[in-house]
Amino acid sequence: MVVRLRRDTAAGCGGCRRMTPDLPIETERLILRAFTTADAERYFSYRSLPETVRYLYRDPLTLAESIERMPQYARLEFEKDADIFTLAIQPKGETELAGEILFKLESTRARQGEIGYSLHPDAIGRGYVTEAAEAMLRLGFEHFDFHRIFARIDAENARSARVAERLGMRREAHLIENDFFGGRWGSEYVYAILASEWRGRPA
Repeated sequence: MVVRLRRDTAAGCGGCRRMTPDLPIETERLILRAFTTADAERYFSYRSLPETVRYLYRDPLTLAESIERMPQYARLEFEKDADIFTLAIQPKGETELAGEILFKLESTRARQGEIGYSLHPDAIGRGYVTEAAEAMLRLGFEHFDFHRIFARIDAENARSARVAERLGMRREAHLIENDFFGGRWGSEYVYAILASEWRGRPA
């Protein structure tokens, strides 16, 4: 995996390093890159699907909303709590993105980050999320200097739970009916991994 980063001279992000990636980030099969306005229609094609947003506790997006998000996704640095860093997942040799993967800066003081993702249905089952998430965990621990990275996963989303487990994340909590959306109560698992666990994982 190739990860190229440049460090900002300004002190930011509280206890974590403020770095801006020198994109793209390349893995064996993927390119993780910044979003552009040209991605809006492809983004809309999966974020408008009820089956895609079901586990995100969000309404399906309109094309106009998708277009509005592209400039927001182009902002790629952490400065304060709740900042989000989103990259497009694009398979090598293809022209369209397969989905997106993101970090949320949960706490500057405690150096906590949250990871999340969403994929187009035609990209599911190819291992793209595991590969992209591994690159993002490496980015979080080795360059953003996070102490802990976690993921919140709907308890019915067995596929995502398996991804977290493959990455060496442990299930820390099972939150029972902790959210309500679309006329139903939802329960969540919290998976997490510490920087020390990441460094000590098997090769």
